[in-house]
Amino acid sequence: MTVSVRLTVRYFAGARAAVGVPDESIELTGDGATVASAIEAVRRRHGDRVARVLPACSFLLDGVAVRNHDTPVSAGAQLDVLPPFAGG
Repeated sequence: MTVSVRLTVRYFAGARAAVGVPDESIELTGDGATVASAIEAVRRRHGDRVARVLPACSFLLDGVAVRNHDTPVSAGAQLDVLPPFAGG
C-alpha cells in the first residue's frame, strides 16, 4: 500500500523569489515522508533556481526548527523554507 502525505510549504524572501509563489501544497508518496523528501520534491518541481537557494536555507516544521532532515512529516504539516536573512 502506497502512503501519501500532503503538506503545505511556505517560502520566504529569496526562496519565495526563486519559486515564484508564497506557498504551495505538495504531496509526498511512498514510505517514510521526511523533511528531506519534501525538500527534494520542491527541488524537482522548481528546478535549478531553487536548488541554488535550498542548501543555505533553514526549515521549520510546524513552527519548530528542523536540523535533522530525516525528521518525519505528517499529513497536514507546514514546512517553512527560510533563506538566510540580512539585516541590522
